[in-house]
Amino acid sequence: MDRFRAALAGEISTPAVYPVEAIRQETQFVSMRDGVRLAAHLHLPPKLPAPVIAVRSPYGRARYAEISMALAQRGYVVICQDVRGTGDSEPDSWDFYVHEGEDSNDFVDWVAGQSWCDGFIGAMGGSYDGGTQFGMATNPKMTATMPEVAGLGIAPSHGVRFHMFLNAYSRTVGKGKDKVNVDRALLEAQMRDETWATGYFNDPLHSPLPDNVKARFPQLEMLSESQRWDWLWKHYNSLDPDGRVRFLKEALGEETITFVSTTKLNPLFGPAVDPDALMLPRAGVAELCAGIHTPALMVTGWYDWCLGDALESFTQLTRKGTAQARASRILITPSAHNVPGYHEGEAEHVALRRTYRSGENLELLLHWYGSIREGKAREIPPVTYYLMGANEWRTAEAWPPPEAQERRLYLGAEGRLVDDPPASSAADFYTFDPDDPTPTLGGSILSAVYRAGSVDISEVQQRGDVVTYTSDVLTHDLDVVGPLRLILYASSSAPETDLYGRLSDVFPDGRAIQLQNGVLRTRYRPLAKGETALLEPGRVYCFEIDMWATANRFATGHRLRLDISSADFPKFERNRNRGGSPGLSVKATQTIFHDAERPSHLIVPVIG
Repeated sequence: MDRFRAALAGEISTPAVYPVEAIRQETQFVSMRDGVRLAAHLHLPPKLPAPVIAVRSPYGRARYAEISMALAQRGYVVICQDVRGTGDSEPDSWDFYVHEGEDSNDFVDWVAGQSWCDGFIGAMGGSYDGGTQFGMATNPKMTATMPEVAGLGIAPSHGVRFHMFLNAYSRTVGKGKDKVNVDRALLEAQMRDETWATGYFNDPLHSPLPDNVKARFPQLEMLSESQRWDWLWKHYNSLDPDGRVRFLKEALGEETITFVSTTKLNPLFGPAVDPDALMLPRAGVAELCAGIHTPALMVTGWYDWCLGDALESFTQLTRKGTAQARASRILITPSAHNVPGYHEGEAEHVALRRTYRSGENLELLLHWYGSIREGKAREIPPVTYYLMGANEWRTAEAWPPPEAQERRLYLGAEGRLVDDPPASSAADFYTFDPDDPTPTLGGSILSAVYRAGSVDISEVQQRGDVVTYTSDVLTHDLDVVGPLRLILYASSSAPETDLYGRLSDVFPDGRAIQLQNGVLRTRYRPLAKGETALLEPGRVYCFEIDMWATANRFATGHRLRLDISSADFPKFERNRNRGGSPGLSVKATQTIFHDAERPSHLIVPVIG
């Protein structure tokens, strides 16, 4: 455990065995099952065969050059492959996600057959590159993986689509005639006005199937909407990669599949299918987990924009996976997707200044793969997480931590958050205007324009479209670790809207430091299987909002604060409040109830 903690700190304690000039570099082209050739760059140490660490990425091999050399100097073969349609790989256009499952599997077969491979194959990389690691893990010849900020695409969907940076990403990554030679971060900044002028949601409640899909599959006309979704998803999963690409392009009317394309899938597969599921198609979660053949050290962060999927993926792998997958570990850091996340005390605590991405993870990679090779992986705790506020690492035997106890904090009169349900309390109101949405301010985001992580949101909480509920000043430290849920009794004047809950840590100086939030699109509230429905304006409903999870010490003298709103824009698209009927945005009056019959409350897990 001491070595693991030293690796977390980023300390380089494993010396290089070979000088830089002893490392041989070369590029080879690897043929996939359909004959397409993908470029792979190798760093080869002098002593071969050797254990291998592999990367499959759309972002270019150069980003891994430094850590590849460092690993090779310590005796590993490192191979970085440009995924199909990117970098030096064929063809001349990139279809997002769709080929990765099969290509990753073919790549592992090729690596395992090379004379320089001693039989051990690990991997590194995060985000998209973490997803391709899960693809490689479906091959039994793979030994272990270490995916960062990535999951299997199995988290329960809230149906609300990301908006902030998708266009900039889709226009700058990979090859294709629609791509621009501009840095993604720069393009996102240049597109800021365009981003703020767009991002409205007003899809029909029951989206019609594209005409070409109806013509190709006339039998779908006889099915209900939810049955059509299930049928089309099973059909999609039955196709080979080229068939999946053709199906999506025809159904969506697009020349290439991009990140933006994945926001248009609801009419085909319904809101329950996460876009990330396109990378590793499967009939269900159990079947997917049963096809993962390696233990993973999953690395995520409390402010990663896909934290929910990482936690759900770890939970399901350790419950439903193969014996190898059930030996997986998870590390939950204080970071965001590719930058530091928790900023309170950054100057004093080195852990808060790290990103925990591959370039900083040399010793962590060496320790994880060394433990696997030596049969000592069990010495690494199943769950290691950073307790923000206390600024210390903690461990647990499972996720969520078994020792955490649920505590209910009730919304009360005069904006209070209390331990006991109120006997009688007047409702609160706010008006949500989609044309002046509650703005994104930090949090679990991926952006080059907005600062991710624990920003002060006290100013936003003063807006008229936000209501807040704050606890009394704490007389002792309170450690909240685990999933957060909001049970909200509410009504709306609109037939459809969005509801957000957000937890913050209120410091004695008045700053409200954002921890975590969640969203529910009301048409996707839990109903009968596959059903969606509008609201009856003015009727009170009980909504449950998944606010993901956190680990934070609310210190003595601090307070907990819950705020409720109807937008987090431009992180997410904003709802026009029309329920799909044509027209401009309408304002919605939202009513929040908290009385004996309608006890709205926040559920937090408490340790100690």
